[in-house]
Amino acid sequence: MSAVQNRKEDKQPHRTNLYFDIPSTPWPIVYSPDYNITFLGLEKLHPFDSGKWGKIVNFLKEEMMINDETIVRAREAQEDDLLVVHSKRYLNKLKWSFIVATITEIMPVAFLPNFIIQRKVLRPFRTQTGGTIMAGKLAIDRGWAINLGGGFHHCSSDQGGGFCAYADITLAIKFLFERVEGVSKAMIIDLDAHQGNGHERDFMDDNRVYILDAFNRYIYPGDGYAKRAIKWKIELEWDTEDSEYLAKVEALVAKALHEVTPDIIVYNAGTDILDGDQLGGLAVSPQGIIKRDEAIFKAARINKIPILMVTSGGYQRSTARIIADSILNLHHLHLIDQRLI
Repeated sequence: MSAVQNRKEDKQPHRTNLYFDIPSTPWPIVYSPDYNITFLGLEKLHPFDSGKWGKIVNFLKEEMMINDETIVRAREAQEDDLLVVHSKRYLNKLKWSFIVATITEIMPVAFLPNFIIQRKVLRPFRTQTGGTIMAGKLAIDRGWAINLGGGFHHCSSDQGGGFCAYADITLAIKFLFERVEGVSKAMIIDLDAHQGNGHERDFMDDNRVYILDAFNRYIYPGDGYAKRAIKWKIELEWDTEDSEYLAKVEALVAKALHEVTPDIIVYNAGTDILDGDQLGGLAVSPQGIIKRDEAIFKAARINKIPILMVTSGGYQRSTARIIADSILNLHHLHLIDQRLI
């Protein structure tokens, strides 16, 4: 059995500040300024835009969709929250700066005192992780939720990598299984350009979680063992464009939802499928990404399944604008709104 399943399901849930009643007036959109990573310019040594989450919020504010009072402020996941999935051994490894440098792929981090790394690098990751967990409950309560961060799909219970230090997708699902009555089956739709090997390893032997993953077959992580957990798989070729990409994704999602009706969909909406992304290797246009997100939310709405979206990877400066445009499109099509669904 996986490390995640080894936990006793009948164990009394721990005390947490991540599950609480949220008024119905804010949008079920979760964010905190603490998501953004800035420290001595080190963030510029990785192609990921570590301030993209704040840029998304600013774009949505400019379009008058949200303001600071109408979104949900994310809270940082504490150690007891993380231990729902992660081992104490793994969390202790993050106290070594070299380990964090390896996970974030920013090697100068190895030479910094760990207390700085905890505050400037890992705390933003923990806050985004808390945001995903919070958004899981919001999705059940409101029918949908978007965490403007999160999507750390390369991290499993005992190993980080690929700029992913905490397994927020696994945590959000485990919190729902343990704390929300009536939630016993989840579907992960992972449409980041990279294989989501972290949650795949975590749910390898857990038949309550059905994983659909579409990814570039030639790039990181190439985790053959983790692929065994994928129920529905699309291995894409270099430079796959809109028409082929959308046709394959929409067909597979329809097939998956015909076979299984989950209690929640966790949608990992990476934008590294964008044409020109140096790490994704695909060639989907901005409008293709917007159409992709639209298709997933339409499928959730038609099938009356709550959906949680996280933003995951994307390695071009234009991705924040595209994510904001996609959210605005969902709103204009009435696929998301403030009202209870």
